[in-house]
Amino acid sequence: MQLPPVLRGARAAFAFYTRIPVGGFPYSPADWQWASGWFPLVGACLGGLLALVWLAVERAGPFAAAALVVGAGMLLTGAFHEDGLADTADALGGAYERARLFEILKDSRIGSFGAAALVVVLVLRIALLARLQAIAPLALVLTGCMARTPPIWLMVALPYVTSSTTSRSQTVARITGAQAMLATACPVLLMGGLLWTGWMETTTAWALLAAAGFTALVCGWRFWVRAGGITGDFLGATQQIAECALLLVLALTRGEAA
Repeated sequence: MQLPPVLRGARAAFAFYTRIPVGGFPYSPADWQWASGWFPLVGACLGGLLALVWLAVERAGPFAAAALVVGAGMLLTGAFHEDGLADTADALGGAYERARLFEILKDSRIGSFGAAALVVVLVLRIALLARLQAIAPLALVLTGCMARTPPIWLMVALPYVTSSTTSRSQTVARITGAQAMLATACPVLLMGGLLWTGWMETTTAWALLAAAGFTALVCGWRFWVRAGGITGDFLGATQQIAECALLLVLALTRGEAA
């Protein structure tokens, strides 16, 4: 029996967002649309796998464990988000005209802006995870889930401006409030569970929400001014920036617990 699109979308989300061979092809446009609603759940599951990697190698030291975890994450996703970050940095940093911005986004080569952005983000993620130490495994699950929510909000708020002839993410990105509500439910439930168990204080929860919201606002404003909307690369860059912001909040508020 064929499952409804809202449920098949969960499987499509893993097929789209990761290199995990989940099968299920072909997916309908409705399946791909609902996939966006499950992206935070995919992030939480990826965070769980990375937490296992951390626990397996933590005796090598926090920096080695953090580096291996970040590397494993890129293998699981095919460096999906990192590629978007590099392309976005090159386009926003190297283009003055809107047409040129889109040309750079489609260029597979990495320029100086993209390389610099990748170095900064990868080093920052490794350093922050190393700072968290003992709570890094749970932080990986939480930030993996929450960092994939701001891009969902941008999908709802801004138009998708990549040409339909070259876009790979158009169907996934054109969502409604229903998919956004589903996507938001996952981090809300996760944070509620952490608050209920006492792992997280209310002030930390509000700080994390503020960091996620601020990332969405700043990125969305910048993308609107420069490009008139969002692209798949912009969404990947937003995820990377949000993950760094969330890890920074945890390091500032929970670092002493490590």
